[in-house]
Amino acid sequence: MNAALNLKQNLDDYDDFYDMLTESHHDLSEAQSKMLDAQMVLLLANHIGDLAVLRQAFALARVTVEASS
Repeated sequence: MNAALNLKQNLDDYDDFYDMLTESHHDLSEAQSKMLDAQMVLLLANHIGDLAVLRQAFALARVTVEASS
């Protein structure tokens, strides 16, 4: 399988997603928030299951982070 990372809008409601994301971090310490993020990355990576797509996602995320610094 040689799938490409989907960069088109794929969420029905970004506001609901953002609320869910911020609520999941509510009342957590910084260390717990980082652990939650890491757990979500692992769970979603397993769900995606395609290393080529994950490689694309990590590369794009890194470029975006480096450009914002």
